[in-house]
Amino acid sequence: MTPHILLINPNSSEATSEMMHAIALASAAGRLVVKTVTARRAPGMIVTPGQLAASAAEVVELGTAHGRDCAGIIVSAFGDPGLAELRRKVAVPVVGICEASMIEASQGGRKFAVATSTPDLVEAIDQRAHDLGLAHLYRGIRCTEGDPVALAADPALLSEALAGAVRACIEEDGAEAVIIGGGPLGQAAEKLRPRFDQPVLGPIPSAVERIIGLISKAGDAPQAMES
Repeated sequence: MTPHILLINPNSSEATSEMMHAIALASAAGRLVVKTVTARRAPGMIVTPGQLAASAAEVVELGTAHGRDCAGIIVSAFGDPGLAELRRKVAVPVVGICEASMIEASQGGRKFAVATSTPDLVEAIDQRAHDLGLAHLYRGIRCTEGDPVALAADPALLSEALAGAVRACIEEDGAEAVIIGGGPLGQAAEKLRPRFDQPVLGPIPSAVERIIGLISKAGDAPQAMES
């Protein structure tokens, strides 16, 4: 079996999975193969705490079902659903995109913040910063206005709305790095990065870099190849 990393999309949108897969593959830059699986029981876009909590069980199911033949797993929803339990059940490294991006954003003691489109998930995202021991560097969240699902359906409008949130994080909250908080926002994160002098982090590339590092540390780095 060819070694690869498995990206789990806890949202049920195949289009979102394709977008995440493309970003992860580009981030891997030929260093490893990426395979992506999509949840079936979740909504197309997770936007509430209840949906986030409910998605954890399927994340664990997908991870354990596919985890035997991969080198590492990425949980690609920003609340990291099912992450801790999945780590207990598989023998390969597992990272969440929220965890990975917060760790990267805080490197060197940088103050960081999150720009996102899901205001109902603010508490869950805040909690991740505390769980990771990064509360002293965390400057909070700025959210776009309006329905997050409708906003996600208009990429240009989404990018502009998130740009305003990023600007507020930097100018009003003193963030030295800003994370675009959401797997489905991955494409918007790619577009926003060049628009700011301060680092704007997409959580999927952060997770790819972290999982590659963990795989390499474990001595299991796969050979570079096409996907």
